[in-house]
Amino acid sequence: MTTTTVRQILEQKGAGVHSVSPGVSVYEALAVMAKHDIGAVLVIDQGRLAGIFTERDYARKLVLKGLSSKEATVSDLMTPNVCTVTPSHTIDEVMSTMTENRFRHLPVVERGEIVGIVTIGDVVKSVIDQQQATIRQLSNYIAGDIAT
Repeated sequence: MTTTTVRQILEQKGAGVHSVSPGVSVYEALAVMAKHDIGAVLVIDQGRLAGIFTERDYARKLVLKGLSSKEATVSDLMTPNVCTVTPSHTIDEVMSTMTENRFRHLPVVERGEIVGIVTIGDVVKSVIDQQQATIRQLSNYIAGDIAT
């Protein structure tokens, strides 16, 4: 069985990312997330990754800080110092990073450039796809069908 890499996942799902600047309102960032049906946006400041803003950041921080979504900026709630992965990371490595740090989204960076984002959903889909392929191979082997 081969190990899937982040590069392979990005090739299947596409490498597009949605981002906002740190100064936009939380409301605007949520509108971007709702429009694209995503749970996070990258925060880009002058071309560099400054953080990530997730549904979890919104749900856990806004009210606790006494802010409103139309007045607060993304920089008020975002998670700075974002953990990233590269296209050569394996799904096992990504899964480990996500589990240890309780992340659901990891930006993918190659040579200093953002090339995509991997989500927990992408990881689960990849694992399921790998398991289904293994089951097919074993079923074919058991049935005596050598050509797979």
